[in-house]
Amino acid sequence: MWRRCAQRKNLRLCLTVAFVLLALQACLSAPQTRQLQAHAPARLVSSVLLDDVAFFPQDEFQCGPAALATILSASQLNVTPDELVSQVYIPARRGSLQIEMLATARRYGRLPYVLPGTLDTLLIEVAAGQPVLVMQNLGLSRWPQWHYAVVVGFDLVDNTITLRSGLRRNYVMPLAVFERTWARAEHWSVVMLQPGQVPVDADETAYFQTLADFELSQGGESALAGWQAGLQRWPDSMLMTMGLSNQLYAQGKLQEAADVLMAFLTLDARSAVVHNNLAWLMFELGMPEKAMNHARQAAALNAAYTQTPVELHSKISNGK
Repeated sequence: MWRRCAQRKNLRLCLTVAFVLLALQACLSAPQTRQLQAHAPARLVSSVLLDDVAFFPQDEFQCGPAALATILSASQLNVTPDELVSQVYIPARRGSLQIEMLATARRYGRLPYVLPGTLDTLLIEVAAGQPVLVMQNLGLSRWPQWHYAVVVGFDLVDNTITLRSGLRRNYVMPLAVFERTWARAEHWSVVMLQPGQVPVDADETAYFQTLADFELSQGGESALAGWQAGLQRWPDSMLMTMGLSNQLYAQGKLQEAADVLMAFLTLDARSAVVHNNLAWLMFELGMPEKAMNHARQAAALNAAYTQTPVELHSKISNGK
């Protein structure tokens, strides 16, 4: 789906019109805001402002490069919108595509983790010091005005949210109005992580996919810290165990890969896939007896691995 910013000359009008129209409907169309006002998570502080986050006033149609530069700068990168224009701005569309925003972040060595689209999760990330890149529709469904901005603060007493947006460094708007503009952009939001960082409320499967996409783009060595952090967060996770072990193996760190798998077996000794992988690792490490032991356990636990003992026995017998 194509998302483009409103023209600079129309942006102020768009913001004004959106504010008036959406404010009239906010009480009826902002369920997450109402829920937050009624039952805010206990760990969510009342107000936050990440005032040190950089600000790059957007040029015409170029809120994408400006917002991306803002959030990448906050993750300790020295980058400006001008450097990003050629990577994310598409003149024919007069805007930036979300998938290109994510791909560009990976090229700069950052993990773009897409949040689940809930207001409390977004604010919890901001409270933890992570600015959040968001997509808004500042117009109407029939006449959309797509816009990227970066959330840098909120105030639950005043029920407002603060963004780096357009030409305004601290654009404060009611939470209910923000939710409406955000909902019309399908609640799209993302944090940019350094490898080794994990979002406060990360979902294990979503984080795994984020790392897998990053590894595919940047290579395994860049993702290693992410796999290690993921396994630290979810020590009983099969996904993180296999991800980290596979990456260590790919780097030739066979003993470390085996150690990760052995640690998992202390939590779940009946994992056939772990026994199977350990069988081959032990074989490569020159431990044929341990290799055969794990191969037999894998086969006993899952018929899919019945050939592992046969193949290993053949290789050991042939000295390969």
